[in-house]
Amino acid sequence: MRLSAVLLPLALAVLTPAQEVRPKDVRDTAKAGPSAIPKLQEMLKNPSVEVRVEVVKQLTDIGTQRSLDPLIQATHDTDAEVQIRATDALVNFYLPGYVQTGFGAGLKRVGTSIKGHFTDTNDQVIPGFVVVRPEVIAALGEMARSDKNSMDTRANAARAIGILRGQAAVSDLIEAAHSKNTEVIYESLTALEKIRDESAAPRISFLLHDLDPKVQVAAIEATGLLLNKSAVPDLTGVLNRTRDARVRHAALTAIAMLPLESSRPLYAQYLNDKDDKMRAAAAEGYARLRNPSDLAMLDKAFAAETKTQPRLSLAFALVMLGRTNLTEFSPLQYLINTLNSGSYKGVALPFLTEAARLDNVRQVLYAPMQSGTKDEKIGLLRVLARSGDSSSVREAQKLTNDPDPEVSQEALRTVRTLQARL
Repeated sequence: MRLSAVLLPLALAVLTPAQEVRPKDVRDTAKAGPSAIPKLQEMLKNPSVEVRVEVVKQLTDIGTQRSLDPLIQATHDTDAEVQIRATDALVNFYLPGYVQTGFGAGLKRVGTSIKGHFTDTNDQVIPGFVVVRPEVIAALGEMARSDKNSMDTRANAARAIGILRGQAAVSDLIEAAHSKNTEVIYESLTALEKIRDESAAPRISFLLHDLDPKVQVAAIEATGLLLNKSAVPDLTGVLNRTRDARVRHAALTAIAMLPLESSRPLYAQYLNDKDDKMRAAAAEGYARLRNPSDLAMLDKAFAAETKTQPRLSLAFALVMLGRTNLTEFSPLQYLINTLNSGSYKGVALPFLTEAARLDNVRQVLYAPMQSGTKDEKIGLLRVLARSGDSSSVREAQKLTNDPDPEVSQEALRTVRTLQARL
């Protein structure tokens, strides 16, 4: 009898192996909140993919610092869905709400494979004052570069690195950019754009001639944003040879970001082009040359231009050349007014951000930031968060008590970002 009493529990243990844990059991365990994290982490070893996926979901919902270690562990899982959901959960910790829109939100399992779709919009980044644990970036970098992972896993990890501004993973992104998969390369290039490590630029130049237009355009844009002036001859060659309008626009825009007097003939050639985007790019080239002798010509072009995008570029050029007065029809006021436009504020904002790096422009922006519309205040606060100096902190602090809560919250973010950056 005693032997039976000993053997019965052992038999039951054999008959109740770990794989009999169900997703419902995971959810029940997670109801205990943060105190359940050690048990949930142990469940990540369960052979059932459904159980491990549910564990990641519950860790995401708990969302405390203690969730990060098990989520990092889940990035090493052998299943792509677990890895992808863990990646999105890590981003979600630093950018709350991300899991609702990230790649994992639309995942569907079809048999043994998973299917999802990357959104075309990829402009999210965490605020400058948010500090990400190095172990998180290291885990994401390993996923992005490893050819043992699925292409979706690698692309999603690269996107996450960009959102988290993971500079420590730049080499991982470069390695991922040597992949043969369009999405992996594209997401890696976009991440490099967000991180803005200029040392990466020469290492992606081989993609300027890629046969896939999506990759080629991304490589051209990254080359411009990373300020690789040595690539101007290559970009000029691409501009002169391509028949793809998107590639042409990207090439001239990138050349305009890398101002050289030797590019002046190109700007002159395209300033009167029938293509609005080519006229806009040419105007941006003149803006960054900052040659006062171009003022009269640009004044005339600004007055004659009827299309919004090239007119904004011409306004930017005039501001960069010293037209900083704020009158009803002045170029700087035109850029500020455009912050109220749902269609074009995304064009005006980077122009103002770049112009505000000049002290004379930045000082002029303080007055309209205090008296402007809600959208103007928010837009100019974002400009100063990127381009402000110590005096900008005081100006942003004035709006922390603005009666509009969105403005006051943006002002607080700007102050924190400036203090972290400065």
